[in-house]
Amino acid sequence: MVGVECFMGSENMQNLQGNNLQEQTLQKIANAVRYLSVCMVEKANSGHPGMPLGAADIATVLFAKFLSFSTKNPKWHNRDRFVLSAGHGSAMLYALLYLFGYDDISMDDLKNFRQLGAKTAGHPEYRYLDAIESTTGPLGQGFATAVGLAIAQAKHETELGGEAINNYTFVLCGDGCLQEGISFEAAELAGHLGLKKLIVLYDSNNISIDGEVGLATSSSTKARFEAHKWNVFECDGHNFAQIEGQIEAAKNATNGKPSIIICTTKIGYKSPKQGSEESHGSPLKAAEIEILAANLGINYGKFEVPADVVAACQQITQQGNEKYSQWVAKFGGNESVNKLFNTKYEITNEELNAIKKTDFEAKTSAATRNLSGKIIEFLQNKYSGLIVGSADLAKSNCVFTKFAKAINAKNQCGNYIHYGIREHAMGAVMNGLYLYGGLLPIGSTFLVFSDFVRPSIRLSAIMHLGVIYVFTHDSIALGEDGPTHQPVEHLSSLRAIPNLNVFRPCDAIETAECYQLALQNQQTPSLFALSRQGIKMVRSELSQQNLSAKGAYIISPSTTPESDKYRIISSGAEIELSCLVAAELNKNGHCASVVSVPCLELFEKQNQQYQDEIFGKNCIRIFIETANLMSYYRYLNAKKDILIDITTFGLSGKDKDLLNHFGYSLEKIIKKIQESLDN
Repeated sequence: MVGVECFMGSENMQNLQGNNLQEQTLQKIANAVRYLSVCMVEKANSGHPGMPLGAADIATVLFAKFLSFSTKNPKWHNRDRFVLSAGHGSAMLYALLYLFGYDDISMDDLKNFRQLGAKTAGHPEYRYLDAIESTTGPLGQGFATAVGLAIAQAKHETELGGEAINNYTFVLCGDGCLQEGISFEAAELAGHLGLKKLIVLYDSNNISIDGEVGLATSSSTKARFEAHKWNVFECDGHNFAQIEGQIEAAKNATNGKPSIIICTTKIGYKSPKQGSEESHGSPLKAAEIEILAANLGINYGKFEVPADVVAACQQITQQGNEKYSQWVAKFGGNESVNKLFNTKYEITNEELNAIKKTDFEAKTSAATRNLSGKIIEFLQNKYSGLIVGSADLAKSNCVFTKFAKAINAKNQCGNYIHYGIREHAMGAVMNGLYLYGGLLPIGSTFLVFSDFVRPSIRLSAIMHLGVIYVFTHDSIALGEDGPTHQPVEHLSSLRAIPNLNVFRPCDAIETAECYQLALQNQQTPSLFALSRQGIKMVRSELSQQNLSAKGAYIISPSTTPESDKYRIISSGAEIELSCLVAAELNKNGHCASVVSVPCLELFEKQNQQYQDEIFGKNCIRIFIETANLMSYYRYLNAKKDILIDITTFGLSGKDKDLLNHFGYSLEKIIKKIQESLDN
């Protein structure tokens, strides 16, 4: 172990044979985890000591007895995945990673807990440390993400064989995770799909921030998960033998179900605040830590680790590294394994130009949701690891292609997931699919329902995961379903999420170009806002370049763009209307060009010169989208520029009637421009 500060006065433990750890050894490791955790929280004067104190025994048994991991290669394909869904207990995870010898975490990192720039952030953050499988802050997200990890594992195991890939996904969650609605969605999906290698360890301490959980719930977790088609086991979460026995039972279950182990624990275990909500989110005081140490039999200083604990952890780690070496010797050169995990998902320039040529020559006109479906079909035929799905809107989203094979309990190596009406879980599961490796998820619903998916989209962006969200019915033009289904504020609110590319293509050519860009930007999630209504081909020339790559470009220039009085800036279905407006202005002697903005985020990455050139620094800018245009305010000259947008909710009616009612007609836009000039 690198950089361990050892307390050398401890007695030596008996020689350990294999992984037959004595209870005394487990207790000392668990107590070291507890003590490091509370010391981290105390030094930071911030954090959550209650959960690490209560759950340390569970986590210690898991790491010491069951978890397959390697410090030689923390990203080993066949490692067991461990997700701390109760992310507020991050101090416990950092203590475990330190004790078991991961190279990228030191004692100084523990001492720097929750400080600016620290790897040991307030909640586990993906990419900060190699062993962190997922960012887990919002409760329930880790639980649902783990379902995605388990789906990926089952697919890979079925395709590659049970020797090459046979890992488990373990989750440690608490009451908060299971009260959040996302856990209901994800648990039901996991049971339906028969994810037998998903094991959840539920730290059931009966306490939430406000007090006993009975203040807000009286449901039976056991009955609930049995109804979801899970195996349910129960144990005393402070009894090592019981914890080990129930994990073993979960692993040995043969009925094809995921498992949850309800581990009854005491929050703030052995501290003066044991069993109290006061131990949840407040550091223990120095005197309270002294009492805790006495109760645990700890006679060494803060941020010290006994030499015998170090030796025991090192031996466990060595066993994991040996298992990894054996796997590498057998499968490290396996062509199928390497190909699967190293797949580069792309649309090559040659493929893109062929698609564009076909559509251009045919003057393909259709809703962009249909055009998106054509690209998805092309990709699904090309890549077996493309996992597409929809929240019960497959036909409306146009994502169920002729190459789709549904994943279910009997066929876990398919390429399509029927998520059911579970948008929230869908997003988190997509994150898990991506995090496992080798897969690229595409998930779909209506744009207005992005509100359900937003927490998971945000985590996709935080973790820099290149997942793809396909959201259709992108405006009031969806018609009769009315304002509850008509997205108005959604484009601007989604564009406000950092590190998220929002694509709104205007025709077949842009749709293909945007998919190529989405695949190229694998450090950034992509979101497609696609139309329900048909759109004409807008491109008048066939370019060999991806014109959408800079986020915005002049799609319909005037005869003298350098002399333009107007720049009409738009996206999606409104480009067609914008071109009609420009033609009318040009006919009346006012030079006007149309700018298409398929991705505002990519445009904002361009230099100022390009931005001024495209948006027309000295032009009157006319912004047209069937949405609230808050995302364009930074470009707006309030004294002269014109907004054609929607600042109220929609209405129920025919799409053409709605567009006309809200001012999206050639006549009404020209009139508004004239009124602006008159004023």
